[in-house]
Amino acid sequence: MAFKINDTITWVGKIDWELRNFHGEEYSTHKGSSYNSYLLRDEKTVLIDTVWQPFTKEFIANLKKEINLDEIDYIIANHSEVDHSGALPELMKEIPGTPIYCTKNGAKMLKAHYHEDWNFIEVKTGDTLEIGKNKLIFIEARMLHWPDSMFTYLTGDNILFSNDAFGQHFASEEMYNDKIDKGELFQEAIKYYANILTPFSPLVVKKIQEVLSFNLPVDMICPSHGVIWREVPIQIINRYVEWANNYQENQITIIYDTMWNATRRMAETIAEGIKDVNEDIVVKIYNSSKNDKNDIIAEVFKSKAILVGSSTINKGILSSTAAILEMMKGLEFKEKKAAAFGSYGWGGEGIKIITKQLEEGGFEIMKDGIKELWNPNRDALDRCRNYGNSIGEALKEKE
Repeated sequence: MAFKINDTITWVGKIDWELRNFHGEEYSTHKGSSYNSYLLRDEKTVLIDTVWQPFTKEFIANLKKEINLDEIDYIIANHSEVDHSGALPELMKEIPGTPIYCTKNGAKMLKAHYHEDWNFIEVKTGDTLEIGKNKLIFIEARMLHWPDSMFTYLTGDNILFSNDAFGQHFASEEMYNDKIDKGELFQEAIKYYANILTPFSPLVVKKIQEVLSFNLPVDMICPSHGVIWREVPIQIINRYVEWANNYQENQITIIYDTMWNATRRMAETIAEGIKDVNEDIVVKIYNSSKNDKNDIIAEVFKSKAILVGSSTINKGILSSTAAILEMMKGLEFKEKKAAAFGSYGWGGEGIKIITKQLEEGGFEIMKDGIKELWNPNRDALDRCRNYGNSIGEALKEKE
C-alpha cells in the first residue's frame, strides 16, 4: 500500500493492524500502529526511514512498485530504533552505496544494531541537503526520545518529518488528523507522550522553542507512527508544550491491587470520601493487576495527585503495585502529590514501602498513609471515608 501525500511525497510505510504490544511487552497498542516511511521525489529522490524488520520483504516489494530502487539518491535515518530502521539491511543489499544521512549517534547506533559500515553521512542541526527545487534541513532532537533522534524539514512544501515526536500508536487508513475521531486521536497521543516522552519534558520544551526560533512555516507534520497532522498542525506542537510543563488536570487517580478485596473496599470508600467534599474533581480507580499499565500511566500523567494501595504480603507489596511504582519512578513525574493505603494481616510494612517508592519517584507525599487490619469493618471504612475527605479538601482548586 502506498498513497500520495502531494506531488512530491508518497507514503510507503506499513499499517500494523495486529500490533498489541510494543517495546517488547512494555507498551500496549490497543489500536495497532503504523511505521511511516516517506518517498520524496524532486530532482533527487529521497527515502525517509523504513519499517520494522518483520515487514521488510513487503516494504521492499511495495517500494519497487513505486520506484526503481537504483533511483533512490539518499536515505534519511531520523532514528535508529528498529521499528524505523528494520528494513535497512535488506534495502542496502539492493542499493549498497546509497548515502544514509543521520546524526553522529545515529551512525554509531545503526552500526551497533546491524554491524554494517554503510555509507553514513553524519549531520547536525542546521545542515542542509539540496534535492532540487526544495532542500532538506536537519534538526537534531537528542533524547526525543533516543540520543540519535532528529527531525528533517522539507522546504517548499513546509513539512516537518518528526519521527517519534508528535506520533501515536494508531492504525488507520484515514491517515490524516482531520479524518480521525479527535477524542481517540488525542487519547492515543497523550498516552504516547506520557509513557515515552515524560522523562524528557524539559528537552521537549527547549527543542520546540529551538524549532520555532527558525521561523520555518509548518504546513504538515509527518511523524513515524500514526496519523499525519495536516489540519492546523501547530495544535499538536501546542499540546506538547502544554504536556511538557508538568501537566495536570483536576483529577486524582487511585491505583490498587488486592488479595481478598479489603484494599479494594478501602479504595472505593476513600474515593467516596473525596467526592463527598470535592464534587468537581475527577476520581478514577484502577486495579493495577487487571487494567493495562500504560493506560494507567496516561491517567497518572493527567492527575494532580494519586493514591496507591496494596495488601501487605511477605513483608512487601503485591507485584502489580511494585511494577507500576517502578514505571512511575522511571518516568520522573513532576509536581504531583501522592499517598499510600492498604490492608494488612500482621506486619503492615506495605504502606511504608509504597510511600518510599512514591518519594523516590518524585511525588510529594501529601498525607501519611492509611492501613487497616484484615477486612475493614464499619469503623475502618469510616476512617477511610474521613481519609478521603481530607484528601478531597486538600485538592480543592482555589477560586
